[in-house]
Amino acid sequence: MANTTVGDQPNSVGFEYYRYDPSMAAAIIFAILFFSTTMIHLYQFVRTRTWIMIPLLVGGFFEWIGYIGRAVSASQTPNWTIGAYVVQVMLILVAPALFAATVYMELGRIIMLCDAGHHSLIKLTWLTKIFVAGDVLSFVMQALGERGVDSSISFAFLTVELGAGITASKTVTAVKNGQHIVTGGLFVQVIFFAFFLTVAIVFHRRTNKHPTARSNSPDVPWRKHMRILYLVSALILIRSIIRLEEYAEGITGFVLSHEYFLYIFDSLPMLCVMVLFNFVHPSEVYALLRGGKMSQGLKLYTVDQPTVASV
Repeated sequence: MANTTVGDQPNSVGFEYYRYDPSMAAAIIFAILFFSTTMIHLYQFVRTRTWIMIPLLVGGFFEWIGYIGRAVSASQTPNWTIGAYVVQVMLILVAPALFAATVYMELGRIIMLCDAGHHSLIKLTWLTKIFVAGDVLSFVMQALGERGVDSSISFAFLTVELGAGITASKTVTAVKNGQHIVTGGLFVQVIFFAFFLTVAIVFHRRTNKHPTARSNSPDVPWRKHMRILYLVSALILIRSIIRLEEYAEGITGFVLSHEYFLYIFDSLPMLCVMVLFNFVHPSEVYALLRGGKMSQGLKLYTVDQPTVASV
């Protein structure tokens, strides 16, 4: 059922999987685009063994599978099913947290490459651990919170269809609790990302002002990777802020009621993140640290002698 009212009290609420008819064309286009960039990332990972790309690669799978779920939902309009809805909403929601984990880890490698650990606000031994821990917390909160919302809606539909009945207050409370957890997870993500950008900017400014021998070397293109890091971080941060506003408004909010917000502020920015990393791949930083293969686009290069003796 597309829309079910639970209970007959004045505060009863109508549960709807979507508050618009989802676009099948948009879902299919982004499923194809995310699949394409993910397959390129899979090829790059297999050839370069850049382990920090694993979270982003998994997030890429989440994205294209999620948009297949949206396409299935679009084909069911207006009689949407819980399965396709849950797949798309959960996977698309949490994928950027996996992208963020790769971004956090790359900064640590860039600092190592520049031999500039003394310019970092946080010691290198703690930098990745702190930010990835915050990212994991955000990921878990979003996943659990969204599952809470979906489970509540699913339970409400099931009980109404079986004729058992359920009070609106109980269902509304469960849904709101789930939304609050998702909102909290997104807030954690925004806070950690803002702090991460502060750490990155301070490192960048200090290294520019007091360069190390390696950061001054023309063979160490750390500034190029920092620019990409800033760009993808900004894209993830903007997306997270819009999502935060979406869940703060609730199920009847303006953002959640208009599909174009998803595609403009989530789908497109996250696709750009993946494509940017296809072309300016972190394997270059890895290869300069330890030697081995690096990838830029579909081209592979080999670094025989690492710039740094050991990671």
